[in-house]
Amino acid sequence: MDEKQCRKVADMLEFYQDLGIDEFYVRRSGATRTATVPVQPVTVIPAPSRNSAPKENAPAPGQSSVAFGKRPFPHYTSAAAPQGVAAAGPTAQSMSLFESPSPTTTRQNETLEQIREDLGDCHRCRLAAGRHTIVFGQGNPHAELVFVGEGPGADEDAQGLPFVGRAGRLLNRMIELAGMKREDVYICNVVKCRPPNNRTPLPDEIEVCSPFLLRQIRTIKPRLVCCLGAPAVKTLLGVKEGITKIRGQLYDFQGTKALPTFHPAYVLRNPREEKILREDFQTIVEFLKSPR
Repeated sequence: MDEKQCRKVADMLEFYQDLGIDEFYVRRSGATRTATVPVQPVTVIPAPSRNSAPKENAPAPGQSSVAFGKRPFPHYTSAAAPQGVAAAGPTAQSMSLFESPSPTTTRQNETLEQIREDLGDCHRCRLAAGRHTIVFGQGNPHAELVFVGEGPGADEDAQGLPFVGRAGRLLNRMIELAGMKREDVYICNVVKCRPPNNRTPLPDEIEVCSPFLLRQIRTIKPRLVCCLGAPAVKTLLGVKEGITKIRGQLYDFQGTKALPTFHPAYVLRNPREEKILREDFQTIVEFLKSPR
């Protein structure tokens, strides 16, 4: 925090102390809340000078006043928390004095439908300019196995579904050889819009889109995430080694496991590698059959 912000915080804290407000955030570990505290009406008053007496500008009984420029300080309750903000309670997080809730803030126990609603008609990065359809994901919302690819291709962009072209048909065959159906798993990509000419997504595009992917995975709670290709591996695992060195190995990932393997499109260009892809899918089968 720079000196200007520190001064602004100090001035505001001093003003609140003059009003008799000494505590702003109170965290008590293990504490529980059994009732919702009603929110009093908020009246915005001009910030007084340091020499003025705050009591003369005190609000009417039953009201609370807050002055910070012209912005009232936000008050939330568990009964009426705004969209994207966790309800007040044992796990609620305090907001910064200068930050507002992000539109991509993760809800507790959110659904895939809610994440898709937050994504909306996304124009957060340059990929929106060339897409026809957002490709969010498809499959079982409670799947034990999630496949994460790189990004939509031409067929996916046209249909709005992941892995429906040639690479998708190969992935379907691998899934069937593993004794499963496409409807049993969940399939999505690192980015939701098709990169031009199927190029690799750029770092800033991944940075903007990947939070939605992570929310999808946290919501589904799979036993295993299969990373199809290097972009998915780098995004989820941060591994810098080449895919040929790390494929088929199990990694810890946010309370579950992740397995890197070749992207089906790579195998289509290099048919000899299908044997390796089959080996990795056998590893997937053995893992899912093992005890939890």
